[in-house]
Amino acid sequence: MFKNKTAFITGGTGSIGNSICNDFLNNNCENVFSSTTNLEKTKNLNEKIKFIKLDLNNISNEIMKNQLNFEPDFLILNAGLNKDNIFLRMTNEEWADVINVNLNSAFSLVRYFIKSMIKKRYGRIIFITSVVSFTGNPGQVNYTASKAALSGFCKSLSLEVASRNITVNCISPGFIASNMTEKLTEDQRNIILDKVPMKKLGNPQDIANSVSFLCSEKASYITGQTIHVNGGLALI
Repeated sequence: MFKNKTAFITGGTGSIGNSICNDFLNNNCENVFSSTTNLEKTKNLNEKIKFIKLDLNNISNEIMKNQLNFEPDFLILNAGLNKDNIFLRMTNEEWADVINVNLNSAFSLVRYFIKSMIKKRYGRIIFITSVVSFTGNPGQVNYTASKAALSGFCKSLSLEVASRNITVNCISPGFIASNMTEKLTEDQRNIILDKVPMKKLGNPQDIANSVSFLCSEKASYITGQTIHVNGGLALI
């Protein structure tokens, strides 16, 4: 499906990010690049993925020019950082780090790569947001603010580049099975499942399937939208 295409995914060592990377490979994407802050995490992952060490909290044009010397057809902004704290105790660092990684790095990467997409009149940009950016969540003012901002980013950018055959969309995951959810106690897990009408956690592949759909020609007339993948948790 994606023969002769190139994809770049941020945060490819996490559960969702790695599923997205592998799904591109399984759909014959020629080159799959992913950023990571720790190359040690890549040792047991698919060797066909080209991992690049990139600190999204400290990204500059010079760093991007030196390390990101390719032109992706698909840009998937998946990396996410959370530093939770109640608002009255939240530090400047906790706020700034989350905004930098989740929002500011997306601005820098899109601005860097979109020039080549405009030139070839083709591109797919997808932001991975979160259900809590729509519902709110105590202790996550920084995280929800950063993810909610991506929705506005998506809508405005989609209008600017639509005539160049570039689509821009969001995918908003609900509770997805991951390394983090594996650490939950049975009681904590049951509390989460009680909130989900389908009574199960989502699978990282559910998100990867949505990414592949939005990057495919089947979704060529979809832009500026958010696909909610949350098992009915929030009907938005």
